[in-house]
Amino acid sequence: MTSRSPRNRMIAGGALALALATTALTPWAFRADAQPAAGAPAAAVALPRAAIGPDFADLVARVAPAVVRVTVSGQAEATPAAELPPELRGSPFERFFRGQPGREMPGREMPQQRRAAGQGSGFIIEPSGFIVTNHHVIGRADSVKVELADGRTLAARVVGSDPQTDMALLKVDAGATPLPVVRFGDSDALRVGEWVLAMGNPFGLGGTATTGIVSARGRQIGAGPYDDFIQTDAAVNPGNSGGPLFNTAGEVVGINTAIFSPSGANAGIGFAVPAKMAQGVLAQLKEGGRVERGWLGVAMQPMDEDLAKAVQAADTRGALVAQVEPDSPAAKGGLRAGDVVIDFNGQPVTAPRDLAMAVAGVKPGSAVTVAVLRDGQRAEERVTVGESPASRAAAGRAEEAGALGLSLAPVPQGKQGGAVVAGVRPDSPAAEHGLKRGDVILRAGGREVTSPADVTAAVKAAREAGRPSIALQIEREGGARSFMALPLGQG
Repeated sequence: MTSRSPRNRMIAGGALALALATTALTPWAFRADAQPAAGAPAAAVALPRAAIGPDFADLVARVAPAVVRVTVSGQAEATPAAELPPELRGSPFERFFRGQPGREMPGREMPQQRRAAGQGSGFIIEPSGFIVTNHHVIGRADSVKVELADGRTLAARVVGSDPQTDMALLKVDAGATPLPVVRFGDSDALRVGEWVLAMGNPFGLGGTATTGIVSARGRQIGAGPYDDFIQTDAAVNPGNSGGPLFNTAGEVVGINTAIFSPSGANAGIGFAVPAKMAQGVLAQLKEGGRVERGWLGVAMQPMDEDLAKAVQAADTRGALVAQVEPDSPAAKGGLRAGDVVIDFNGQPVTAPRDLAMAVAGVKPGSAVTVAVLRDGQRAEERVTVGESPASRAAAGRAEEAGALGLSLAPVPQGKQGGAVVAGVRPDSPAAEHGLKRGDVILRAGGREVTSPADVTAAVKAAREAGRPSIALQIEREGGARSFMALPLGQG
């Protein structure tokens, strides 16, 4: 097959465009008594064609009303876009390529704050207005809005989000009329080669449907410790994040989350969080605004054949315990370095990832049975699962945000005193009273603030004393200082 030169291709393309334009602009009429000119060939008869592949039209019409556009705005560092690989923009990996406060490169200017806006997708799962999207879509947004399929734009509240699985739950108030919804399906029943439909807001276009097949399951792409992605070749582009992936029954089997592409656009490889994982996360977000995950306190590694023989295991299945943290649930439960975990609370463990997923799915405080191979013999230990350090840290941030609607950070190195407002939750008391990102809290409830923990302690003390509000001294850009009173509510 020979290829044409760019000039020939351009000429051919231009001729086609001209022909189409001419055809479109030329009036014509059809007469029943018209006869073909002498010598002219008879008119061709167009025969119906058999459809190739499934027809998704009815499915799209049914589920489209529940798919939404998510628009966010907030402050962001003015990092040049050229420094970020285009295929990673809008993906969970973007944060690894952005500069972190206090870790600027030598010889580079400190990044400046700028107003930023972004768009993603989501879908409605309850008529009362609960909406699913990705954590990386909302980020630390100051404002989140949702545009419904009927054209209405509503303010959204972030109920909670989970960076570990990149899931977030929003809530809108649409009035007395129930909103259209879609329901989750069984992602475990998906088969490679099965047809799927992706819907969302690619490149801000909105209302877009693309189709493809399930290309693979159980993909690990380095996004986090709970990677278990569905891979699909349905066209997924920046802006599709948070949108639903449907099976042919119209059930949500995945949440579109990331793409792999050398150009930043669709290259036939997209990744979606399985519905089974998402449902458990969303249930916890709805109940408490955060996700509690179990924790054993062990470091694990896979085994090859030589290592399996060395630890007297029959094969390479299982998770080899490489280290047990002192005073951890595993240590208290009798697990040892060198144990091979083969079963966790009735779930077979064939690899370290299986154990990590199983432990994360157990509520902290639960007692479980862990089966191990120890010196070639099977043994069982009873272990009380603890709460992961990441969950405890999230709980601390939730305590700060729960009272006032704030997330706080230490002041930059070189400055003394205060706690920086790192985020303000939309529709919170802090947002309503004008507190902004970048403000520095110097005093809270009559006490000097030297760290975010001081604000948390002051809020807790004021609430225990039954005070309806707390006084905060704020320093704003330019050095201006003032006091404001924020209501404490019920917490």
